[in-house]
Amino acid sequence: MVWKLAQSQRKAGLFVAPGNAGTARWAVNADLDPMNFAQVKEFVIEHAVDMLVVGPEEPLVKGIVDYFQADVNFRDLIIVGPCKAGARLEGSKQFAKDFMRRAGIPTAAYRAFGRGEEHLAKDFLRTLRPPYVLKADGLAAGKGVVIASGLAEAETCVEEMLAGHKFGAASEKVVIEEFLCGVELSVFVLTDGTGYRILPEAKDYKKVGEGDTGLNTGGMGAVSPVPFADAVFMKKVEEKIIKPTLGQLKAEHIPYSGFLFIGLMNVAGDPYVIEYNVRMGDPETEAVIPRIESDLVDLFIALHEKRIGSAELKIRPAYAHCLMLTSGGYPQSYTKGLEVKGVEGLLPETCVFHAGTCLDKEGRICTDGGRVMALTSLADTLPAAMEKTYAEAEKISFDKMYYRKDIGKDLCR
Repeated sequence: MVWKLAQSQRKAGLFVAPGNAGTARWAVNADLDPMNFAQVKEFVIEHAVDMLVVGPEEPLVKGIVDYFQADVNFRDLIIVGPCKAGARLEGSKQFAKDFMRRAGIPTAAYRAFGRGEEHLAKDFLRTLRPPYVLKADGLAAGKGVVIASGLAEAETCVEEMLAGHKFGAASEKVVIEEFLCGVELSVFVLTDGTGYRILPEAKDYKKVGEGDTGLNTGGMGAVSPVPFADAVFMKKVEEKIIKPTLGQLKAEHIPYSGFLFIGLMNVAGDPYVIEYNVRMGDPETEAVIPRIESDLVDLFIALHEKRIGSAELKIRPAYAHCLMLTSGGYPQSYTKGLEVKGVEGLLPETCVFHAGTCLDKEGRICTDGGRVMALTSLADTLPAAMEKTYAEAEKISFDKMYYRKDIGKDLCR
C-alpha cells in the first residue's frame, strides 16, 4: 500500500504506523499504536493528515472509523475502511455466515456454538462428512481455522476451542462448517456501499510446506490473475455474491466504504463464499497492487466522494507472482534480529515488500517476524514471472531463510 500510494501524482507527505525497514524507503515511519485511537487522532491533527488508510482488521473491528466520524472536526477526513458495523463481516464468523444466509449468498452449511454447548457441537459434527471445518468466531490473527480430517480430531478441537479457550476470546463461539471441495481464490472489491470496482483476483498459498502440506500460515505466496477465474466465472461472482452482498448491507442499513475481500471456493465452476475480510489480504495484496496502473489516491478520493462506480480502473495485463521469504521455524518458533543480505542487488523490476523487518542501529535490514519479506515479479506469462521471482530470491540470504519452491506451479498445468 505504501509503495503504491508513494507513486501518486498527488505528491504529499506519507506516514505509516508502525512501519518497517521497507516502508521507511517510501514514507515516514510513525511510532504509533494503531489501536490507540486517541494517539492516532493527535498525530492526524499535528500533521494535518487529509487521508487515513486503515490497513489491518483489528482497528476497523474496534471502530476506528466510527471514532473519527463521531468528531465534527474530522468530517472532511478521507477514511478508507468500513465502520464498526460493516467490519463485523470479518469480526464475527457467525455474523458473516448469518448475513450470507439472509442475502441468499452461496456458502457452506454451518452452525455456531458457544461455550457450554460442546455436546451440541459434537452432535452437529456427526451430521457432516469429514473433513470438518472449525472456525473461531472472532479475530484470531488468521490462525483461528482448523480443518480436522477425522471426527475424533474435530471433537478434540471443539473441546480445545470452546472449553480450553485455545484462541482466547475469539473462540467463545465456534462456527462449524461443511467442507467444500474445490479451488480457493480471493476477489477484491473497492466499494462506497453502492458503486464498486472489482480489483484483480488472486490465489494465495496458506500451507507452509510444498504441495500444500504442513501447518497453516499467514500466506506463503500469491498469484494474480487466476487462470480459471475467466469472464464467465467472474460474472457469477458479481451476480451471485458481490451485488447481493452490497444489497444486503444496504437493506440492513450498514454503511460500507473501503475494501471488501471475498474468500471464495470454486466448486465445479460455481463460486461459494468461505469468508469476508474488510481489508486487503496478505500476501494477495503484493500480487494485486502491482497490477493496478491507476493512481490509488485518486481511487480513494473517488471512494470518499461516492463515485467509485464510475472511476477509471486500469489493470496491467500481466501475471504477478509473489513469493514470501520466511524465518526458519515459522509459523512456530523462530529467531529475530538476523541480518538480511542481498536486497540491494535485486533487479529494479522485482518489487520487494517488507513484512517482518526492522533496521538495526547501524541501519542494516534485520528480521523482525516470521514472514520477513515478499518478492513480486511481473511478466507476460505465469511461468516467466515465476522464473524471475525465484531467480531474485536466490540473491537474498539470512540465517535459516525458507520459502516454498512451488508457488503458482499448480496453475501452470
